[in-house]
Amino acid sequence: MLVDVHIHLDHKYYSDKLDQIISESKKAGVKYIVTSGINTPSNRKNLEISKKYKDIVKFSAGLYTIDLLGLPSDEPGLPRQYQKINIEEEFAWIKKNKDNIISIGEVGMDFKISTDTKKKQTENFQKIIEFTEKLKKPIVIHSRKAEAEIIDMLESSNLKKVDMHCFTGNKKLINKASDLGFSFSIPSIINILEHFKMLVDMVPLTQLLTETDGPWLSPIPNEMNHPKNVQESIQEIAKVKKMEQDEVKKNIFMNFQKMFLKC
Repeated sequence: MLVDVHIHLDHKYYSDKLDQIISESKKAGVKYIVTSGINTPSNRKNLEISKKYKDIVKFSAGLYTIDLLGLPSDEPGLPRQYQKINIEEEFAWIKKNKDNIISIGEVGMDFKISTDTKKKQTENFQKIIEFTEKLKKPIVIHSRKAEAEIIDMLESSNLKKVDMHCFTGNKKLINKASDLGFSFSIPSIINILEHFKMLVDMVPLTQLLTETDGPWLSPIPNEMNHPKNVQESIQEIAKVKKMEQDEVKKNIFMNFQKMFLKC
């Protein structure tokens, strides 16, 4: 019943290992893996991967804020976008393939990488919000150093199925997003980062999911991340919530079903 709601299987690290990783994931009890696109070539590649491993891999169509701006990628190893994404053309492609798309993400804003593009990032994100509302899909949010602004925009929207991916906002913002009913996907590196243990303690179990953000954020130092490592998130959530791991696992799986499979 394990689920990894956010990973980048199109990363070059996985390119010659996918069969092995999928096999290992199944053996570890992983039921679903959601691979996330970030730009035009990334979306095409992830759709292809999800079709090849359709019994376990689902596809989330992403429009990463940096790629939308045409800025150089901050994450080497992913398919490169060498010019600005034509957002309307990508919307049309997503709409055409919506039956093979489980969610929209990752999307959002990033003020750590670029502060002088806040206006354009805000405009792009608003377009994505409105598109996702019409598409009636869950949305997966990247919100680095832009947490407050993103929560305000989402609060003004009609979106209800919101996953705050790897959320690093402060306690006030955690409470606000939680009160709005948003979910939080907890990375497997929670065994190292106390922030996520604090978040788990603050947020109801009904609003928690598990992710790896692979190949990054591995719970094992100096190793790349794998979907099976979501078990680390389960273990730590169980410790914080003072629950049995199997009970946590069942609840997280139900949360996943409500968020992603009942659209």
